[in-house]
Amino acid sequence: MKTYPSEAIKNVMLAGHGGSGKTSLAEALLFYNKSTDRLGKVADGNTVMDSDPEEIKRLSSMSLSMSSFEAKDRKINLLDAPGSFDFAGGMYEGVQAAGTVLIVVSGKSGVTPGAEIAYELAVSQGKSVAFFVSKIDSESADFNKCFRQLREKFGVAICPVVIPHVVNHKVEAIVNVLHSQAYAYDGKGNSHEIDLPEGLELLDEARQTLQEAIAETSDEYMEKFFAGEEFTADEIRNGLNLGIAANKLIPVFCGSSTTLEGIDHLTHYMAVYFPSAVHKAVIKGTDEKGETTRIPCDPNGPLAVHVFKTVADPFIGKLSYVKVLRGKLTADASPVNSRTGEPERIGKIIFLKGKKQEDAKEVVAGDIAALAKLGNVQTGDILCAPDCVVKVPMIPFPNPTMGLAISAKNKGDEGKIAGALQRLCEEDLTLSYTVNNETHEQVITGLGDQHLDMVISKLKSKFGLDVETATPTVPYRETIRKKVEVQGRHKKQTGGHGQFGDVWIRFEPCEEEGLVFAEEVFGGSVPRNFFPAVEKGLQDAIKRGVIAGYPVVGLKATLYDGSYHPVDSSEMSFKMAASIAYKTGLPQASPVLLEPIGILKAVLPDSCTGDLMSDINKRRGRILGMNPVGKMQEIEAEVPMSEMNDFTTVLRSMTQGRGKFTFEFIRYDQLPAHLEKDVIANAPGRKDEE
Repeated sequence: MKTYPSEAIKNVMLAGHGGSGKTSLAEALLFYNKSTDRLGKVADGNTVMDSDPEEIKRLSSMSLSMSSFEAKDRKINLLDAPGSFDFAGGMYEGVQAAGTVLIVVSGKSGVTPGAEIAYELAVSQGKSVAFFVSKIDSESADFNKCFRQLREKFGVAICPVVIPHVVNHKVEAIVNVLHSQAYAYDGKGNSHEIDLPEGLELLDEARQTLQEAIAETSDEYMEKFFAGEEFTADEIRNGLNLGIAANKLIPVFCGSSTTLEGIDHLTHYMAVYFPSAVHKAVIKGTDEKGETTRIPCDPNGPLAVHVFKTVADPFIGKLSYVKVLRGKLTADASPVNSRTGEPERIGKIIFLKGKKQEDAKEVVAGDIAALAKLGNVQTGDILCAPDCVVKVPMIPFPNPTMGLAISAKNKGDEGKIAGALQRLCEEDLTLSYTVNNETHEQVITGLGDQHLDMVISKLKSKFGLDVETATPTVPYRETIRKKVEVQGRHKKQTGGHGQFGDVWIRFEPCEEEGLVFAEEVFGGSVPRNFFPAVEKGLQDAIKRGVIAGYPVVGLKATLYDGSYHPVDSSEMSFKMAASIAYKTGLPQASPVLLEPIGILKAVLPDSCTGDLMSDINKRRGRILGMNPVGKMQEIEAEVPMSEMNDFTTVLRSMTQGRGKFTFEFIRYDQLPAHLEKDVIANAPGRKDEE
């Protein structure tokens, strides 16, 4: 592919709800513009964009993919983002590189939560927005209904530029609103102009909306519009460019990815009217002094390259998706990583077309490519000219909220699993991996059950690792409710020097975490040099409680009396005596189980608040309050952590994906007595004893 100037490069991300037809639209655009020689189908597993074996198996996009095509002497980079909420990280990656977000809406389903979320993300990041109503050749498709829904959801800027003429659930023509021209198709994407059909009820409204949107782009155009004068072709072209770039005009297209109806019109508008990389690439960043700076899309400026996605593959190594913000990237460049301060050797530069790769000599400002085997580079890094180091803020990815404990099926794989998960976390910033030092569990946390299932599949397919899964163990605690005084006496005679330690300890509850040790020994009944041994014996003992083997907290132990032998007493003897006192005293001190409590902050539509409050009550939660957050409501509550494992799935189902939440540990509370039996039966300490 030839090198295009920055003004001729368009970066477009396809987004929307799962199943709306994004990948199929990408295939139609690539095929129509001769970037591929066949029209791939998701059902057949032969699409350019869904090339990962997991995506082919599941017939669904799970990560951001990229390809490109040429049209009207412009280069259009296509970024296909997953529609599933479990793989939302791909959309967040893609929006960093895109100039326009083309949101695909199914003509059958209408406006769905995925479309709303994509729109909000695009607008918040200053990207242009357009809509494509897909599957209009389906019998149940209704373009007019979709348009009304778009208008209702996103305002008067919504403007259809092509509309379908449907007769008896069959598309007879695609009508260009701007020129009032109709086109019929032959089923292979070829079209010819026909007479404008009668009865197009939406045409006049669409033309009026388009004229108003163009008028909004300048005072001069507004005056001309109110004077009743017609816009010239140049004014229309300029108005469309300005309106789409500023989201004062949000164009709506329609078509079919199977019959290629309307794909020619979409291609034309993408190439001619969507903003170029120059118009959408002035990014705010910070310089070496931490001061705000602007990074314009200037091919002659100092190099600045943004890494917006990372792919970790055990066979080909790390692949970094990059967008050149400024300057020109060449294979012999040695930029500095602004995060680490270390230089990076570029080496191989690749243009991607799905899984196919094409070597590139240079990449100009505004264009997108991939770099191979940059070992120390992470998503979000900026590679810059050494004399002009800049940083840009990282887009906040969704926080992972659903955890899963994993363990190796085969001995010796534990270390391999840790290494593989580290690589997967590098390429997916919505995935986290931790080792719980208390339960010794390896825990992965993601956006949902499909997300975690995909991780397990990748461990098997990419790294050859079989794992077993389980719900993460809840870290309970134990404490006491009353004061007791007990003796701990350790005496052992072995023929030579014996062992003797004797202590009296008062155990009582306190507000501190862990153990508070004190001494009130008078008269030297226990020598001071043995006090540390007594405390060490108790510190070791509280690691396992007497109810279910959970650590003990909120315990004060006061050594107040005892005795010793001048020959047989030792530190070990007093350590053992303290342990005996602990095991004797705690069962007498009304021991109880404590469960971890977290603070839940859930943001969701107002219409769903009643259902969520009811669900929180079923989880033994306590509502603290409710506050408006924009058009949404935030519910704050305290909920036991043991009740929250499936909350991600429940909230998503309840709100159709519109809800989001955070949940953080705040304290321990006493576990209700009727729940103790099950917790004790399933305690890791009891299982170990068995």
